[in-house]
Amino acid sequence: MAADVTSAITVYRQETGPGGTQARTATDPNAFKEIIVTCPATADDTDTFKITLSEYGITTFKTIRGWTHSTDFSVVITEDPTTSVTAGVLTVTIGGATDNKLRAFLIGGI
Repeated sequence: MAADVTSAITVYRQETGPGGTQARTATDPNAFKEIIVTCPATADDTDTFKITLSEYGITTFKTIRGWTHSTDFSVVITEDPTTSVTAGVLTVTIGGATDNKLRAFLIGGI
C-alpha cells in the first residue's frame, strides 16, 4: 500500500554554483539549482513525497534522477521515479519494485 513519506525525507540544498570565484548562489534567478532528497530505509516502491519547489529557489522543474540502495550505503542502482507538478508542488512517486530500501533523488530546475 502506497504511503506519503514526505515527513520522513531529508532535503539537502545546493548553496553555491560551480566552484571558483565566479560561483553563483542558489538564490540567483538565472542559476540551475539542485537538491538531493533522501528517503528512509522504510520507503517502498509506489510511496510518494512532495517538495514545494519555491522553497529551494526553483520555479521550473527540469530533471530528476533516482537511486535505490540495494545494500545500505554500499550497492546503489538507478531507479526511475514518476513525477507531477501542481501549483509549484512536485510530487514524486518512487519507482522500482522493492520495499524497505534507502532511496535518493537529485532534483533540478531553474
